[in-house]
Amino acid sequence: MTGVPTSASVQAAFEIRGHEPGRLHGRQAATEVEMPHHELSADMTLHSAGRVITRVLLAFSLLLHGMESQGGVFDDGGRSVVLTRVEEATRSGCSPSSVGVGRRPPKPLLVASPRDDGEYPLLLFLHGYLAANSFYSQLFRHVASHGFIVVGPQLYTISGPDATGEISSAAAVIDWLAGGGLSSVLPPAVRPDLTKLSVSGHSRGGKVAFALALGHAKTALPLPLAALIAVDPVDGMGVGKQTPPPILTYKNRSLLTSAPVMVIGTGLGELPRGPMLPPCAPRGVSHAEFYDECVAPACHLVARDYGHTDMMDDDTPGARGMATRALCRSGGARAPMRRFVGGATVAFLRKWVGGDGAALGGIRARPEQAPVALSVVEFLDE
Repeated sequence: MTGVPTSASVQAAFEIRGHEPGRLHGRQAATEVEMPHHELSADMTLHSAGRVITRVLLAFSLLLHGMESQGGVFDDGGRSVVLTRVEEATRSGCSPSSVGVGRRPPKPLLVASPRDDGEYPLLLFLHGYLAANSFYSQLFRHVASHGFIVVGPQLYTISGPDATGEISSAAAVIDWLAGGGLSSVLPPAVRPDLTKLSVSGHSRGGKVAFALALGHAKTALPLPLAALIAVDPVDGMGVGKQTPPPILTYKNRSLLTSAPVMVIGTGLGELPRGPMLPPCAPRGVSHAEFYDECVAPACHLVARDYGHTDMMDDDTPGARGMATRALCRSGGARAPMRRFVGGATVAFLRKWVGGDGAALGGIRARPEQAPVALSVVEFLDE
C-alpha cells in the first residue's frame, strides 16, 4: 500500500454506489407513476448527477489523503520532544563494558525523545567526520517528533583517517543500549523498544553505519538492526583512496547488510567548494557507489540542489561549525534539506520498523511532493 492512491483505488472510489431509493408503495407510487415523462427524466438526471458528484468527491478525498500522508513526514510530527545531553562514563567509574541500568554510556550522547508516555523505536545516528553530534539537533527533533528515540553519540573529538575505533565505539554504545542504560536518561514513562533498533549516519558516520550492518565490529551486536539509513556516506578521498577499513568493494550488489538500506545523496556533495578545496563527498566513494553495491531491499534518493552538510542545524557554532559551511558546497538555506532528510528517514522507518509503507510509497510515486528537487529516485525491491 502506498500513501498515494493507485489507479485501482481511485477506480474503486468511482464504483462505490450512492444510496438507492427504495420501492414506492401505495398512493405515493401511483402519484409518481402518473408524473409527466419529462419531470420524471429530470428527477432521475438530478439523482444520477448527485451520485457522480459523490464519487468524484470521494476519489478526490482519497488522492488528498495520499498527498497528506506523504507530505506529513516532511513536517513536524506534532509530538513534544525533549533533548538531553548525557555524559560518558569515567575511567574511575563504570567501565563502558559493564552492564546495568543507570550507568553512564561509553561515549557522550545527545538524545532526542518524545515527552509523551509510551514505548518508541530507537535510531542510533552517527555524526560525520570531525563534526559534533549537536550539529544535528534539529534533525533529531524532527525524527523524534514522529515517535522515535534518536541517540547521537559523540564518537571522538579528534580522529585520523582510520574509522576502526569509531566502529568499536558505536558498537559499545549499542551494548550500553542493550543493557538498559538508556531508560535512566529518558522522561518518566518513556520506554525504548530494544527490539526495534535502526542505525543511521552522515558522511563518514554513514560508512560506520554500513560497517556495523556488515558485521565489521569486533564482536557481534547484541541487538538486531531493523533498518540502515546512510546520509551522503563517504568511504575516503576518492577511488583508490579509501580510508580503513574500506567498505566499498566496487562489485554490484556485494554489500550483504543485515537490514534494509536507504541511501540519501546530495547533488552538490561531489563538487568542490572552491578551486583549492576537495569535494566533501567525492565521486567514486559516495552515495551512488554505496547504493550500487546494496542488495534488496534498498532505495536511493538524491537531493539535486543541496550539499554535503545542508541537513545540519542552521547554527553550527565554533571552528568546526564554521568549517561545515566553509569547506563544503551548499545549496543555501538548510531547512528544506533537513526537512527532506528527516522526512525520508521517518518514511523509511515507518516502512521497515512499523510496517506502514504509505509514506515511503508516496515519495516513490510522487517525488515532486518532497521539499527539495530529487534528481534520483531508485528502489531495489525484494
